[in-house]
Amino acid sequence: MSTQLSGASARPAAPARPGRSSTTAGTAALFRFALRRDRLRLPVWVAAGTAMVALQSVSSQSFYDTPGALAAYRASVGSNAATIALAGPPVGLDTVAGAVAFEISATVMLIAALMAMFTVTRHTRADEEAGRTELVRSARIGRHAPLLAAVLLSALACAALAVAVGSAATATGLPAAGSFVLGASFGACGLVFTGITAVAVQVTGHTRSVYGLVGGAFAVFFVLRAIGDIEGNWLVWTSPIGWAQATHPYSRDELLPLLLCLVAAVALTVAGFALLDRRDLGAGLTQPRPGRPAATRSLRSPLGLAVRLQRGAFLAWALGLALLGVVYGALADSVETLIAGNEQALAMFGDPDVGELVDAYLSTTFSITALLAAAYAVSAVLRARSEEGEQRAEPVLATATSRSAWLGSHVAVALAGSALAMAASGVTTGVVRVLQTGEAAALGRMVGAAVAYVPAVWVVAGLAVALFGLLPRLATALAWAAVGLFLVITMFAGSFDWPGWVSDLSPVSWVPLMPLEPWTAGPVLALTGIAVALLATGFAGFRRRDLATG
Repeated sequence: MSTQLSGASARPAAPARPGRSSTTAGTAALFRFALRRDRLRLPVWVAAGTAMVALQSVSSQSFYDTPGALAAYRASVGSNAATIALAGPPVGLDTVAGAVAFEISATVMLIAALMAMFTVTRHTRADEEAGRTELVRSARIGRHAPLLAAVLLSALACAALAVAVGSAATATGLPAAGSFVLGASFGACGLVFTGITAVAVQVTGHTRSVYGLVGGAFAVFFVLRAIGDIEGNWLVWTSPIGWAQATHPYSRDELLPLLLCLVAAVALTVAGFALLDRRDLGAGLTQPRPGRPAATRSLRSPLGLAVRLQRGAFLAWALGLALLGVVYGALADSVETLIAGNEQALAMFGDPDVGELVDAYLSTTFSITALLAAAYAVSAVLRARSEEGEQRAEPVLATATSRSAWLGSHVAVALAGSALAMAASGVTTGVVRVLQTGEAAALGRMVGAAVAYVPAVWVVAGLAVALFGLLPRLATALAWAAVGLFLVITMFAGSFDWPGWVSDLSPVSWVPLMPLEPWTAGPVLALTGIAVALLATGFAGFRRRDLATG
């Protein structure tokens, strides 16, 4: 009897089979921690989308202040395929509120998608890459808890965006019901991309690959929506962007498409959890192929390595700006019909003569393209910051590679890449203008107008380098804040009649408005000098400081 008891006591107890709830243990704590980490990031995203809607509302109410101006706008864009492809379905254009929704919805949906993508990725795949998830999982944290906390945080941000946009649009004088439907459409689009990101972080083991997958998905959905709206067929219902825009704020206020977005978001999130159970921590479902046993000749220099690391991002940005050039060029023929006789709209373009409206429009589009190229340049410069923070720069710098050579390789990619992207935009705009006007000289004029903005783009890149060299831990936030500031100044300083010194804060405002104005050397030399000074400051700071982590 005693033997049996001792044997029974020695036999190990069977481990309790974990219940479904155990896989989400610790979600509340992780959610609170993620909310604290993003206490500044998420309000900035929400404020950016809300501010764009508010400014667009005020601007449109000023532009289309008479029935004639609104009728001219509706006649111009209602049947313009390029405008429909860029903005969405031409519904509700008989009211100013409908025009606001038409003009701003695609842009804010992009902001919502990016906010969801960065939020979910930051708290899942990025934490796994950095080793933080493994440390957290060593405590009593369930396998699903990090992903669930990230999804909940993204959903909260999408809800905040919806409420903020609805409140801001109502406060600027737009109908309340339509305003909150507009906000809900942005939040619903963000929820769908929350689910898409939840799946993407399981597929690949690298943060940048997640960004590529989600960004590619947005591009595909945008194209499907554009084709469906232009042709008026079923393709629009294959895109979550099309679902969100099918709410038609201020005209029909449809709520059923929002339910479709919600169902898709839930289904994608459930799929993400299912895929999470089929991979190892830190890995993705797809494994990278083995590399070469020896580096190719192109990788035996810091510049070659930087080009290899950044070539995918450069090609994506260059292609995007080239396609944007096609859209801007295609819209040029409708400019005179759209804004001729509208004093507020003319003021936005500098009060040109009617015959100069197209050139004024093109010069404005190139200034916006320049800011997008500057955003690429900043991202390329900050790749050096991520390499340093993730401790991949230290092994390179332990070799005979100097700090200046290592940083210079990333800066060279940023400067050359942004210049090539601007040139690509000029070429595509020029080709479209040649096809429209039959004037071969238009190609050279458009390329020259685009390239004229390159020194201004380099000033923004130089600012990012200076911040990287002097304030590495704040460089990312401050550099992107500067890009946002310059974008707001460029888009709204003229229409809101802000003081001249505010406009001068943006380097883009220093460039002659080609092709409307002739090229002059003075501003270009001044911008180049400022860019060189900022670059020198950044290099000097980097040589003198310690390597930063995190």
